[in-house]
Amino acid sequence: MAKIKPSKGAPYARVMGVGGYRPSRVVPNEVILEKIDSSDEWIRSRSGIATRHWASPEETVTVMSVEAAGKALANAGIDPEQVGGVIVSTVSHFKQTPAVATEIADRLTPSKPAAFDISAGCAGFGYGLTLAKGMVVEGSAEYVLVIGVERLSDLTDLEDRATAFLFGDGAGAVVVGPSREPAIGPTVWGSEGDKSETIKQTVPWTDYRDGTVERFPAITQEGQAVFRWAVFEMAKVAQQALDAAGITAADLDVFIPHQANMRIIDSMVKTLKLPEHVTVARDVETTGNTSAASIPLAMERLLATGQAKSGDTALVIGFGAGLAYAATVVTLP
Repeated sequence: MAKIKPSKGAPYARVMGVGGYRPSRVVPNEVILEKIDSSDEWIRSRSGIATRHWASPEETVTVMSVEAAGKALANAGIDPEQVGGVIVSTVSHFKQTPAVATEIADRLTPSKPAAFDISAGCAGFGYGLTLAKGMVVEGSAEYVLVIGVERLSDLTDLEDRATAFLFGDGAGAVVVGPSREPAIGPTVWGSEGDKSETIKQTVPWTDYRDGTVERFPAITQEGQAVFRWAVFEMAKVAQQALDAAGITAADLDVFIPHQANMRIIDSMVKTLKLPEHVTVARDVETTGNTSAASIPLAMERLLATGQAKSGDTALVIGFGAGLAYAATVVTLP
């Protein structure tokens, strides 16, 4: 029996650079209120959101991704030709095939990297990060781009009082590469499919195609059920990620949760009993919920503004439709 030659990858992997892209149009709550019976005070008190970015027709999923990825590569000091993999997490690319990752890869690099999309909603960045880490350690790629990108304005029902104010557009990207020491901890991830109806697309695309419904599909959710699940269950997952990394909350420098809702973020901070010295990402206030893009966008802003610095230890956790989730501890680039 022939013996298969073992893979020769890096001993560990790390995040080497981060980049983000926010569309130029800033949309305040006043614009949202044109179609729903609510108020700026109600939106802020329920979600913490004051503004969000909406993409123009020219700011496609591909364009935003290429911009974010280019910045991540530059920040990492990595030549595009060194990229061996491109992983894109999105739910708002409306061509079933080919994967938008292949188009993004073609625009970024001549290296013909492995390129594929994943659909894990707001947990997508964590899923992509875990897959990229595996590729680097296994040796199938030396450097991998992980991109979270959404145009959720295309999937927002502006007449739905419960969700019209939540969603924004944007792209965030990181470069994952080799490391001589652990810099991406074990991932605690999973899903609770029995609760999948709490966050979902209103109807299948085929219902719209066949004329069964007149309204274009949108994202809907059961707000209170999602809130309870995120606060209580995801705090447990976050603690499990700390335990898996062999650290405590006191060892953290930064907490970067999915930017779903300010009340969820604040409640998780309290449940986890994070010390005051821990910097908490609250990018949702001006960016809204950008699903798979929210964690890398928040990470990029913390580093760019000096609220976090290279080498800081950060806990990241994404959670959403599925209900899927993923949490890990990383060293910031």
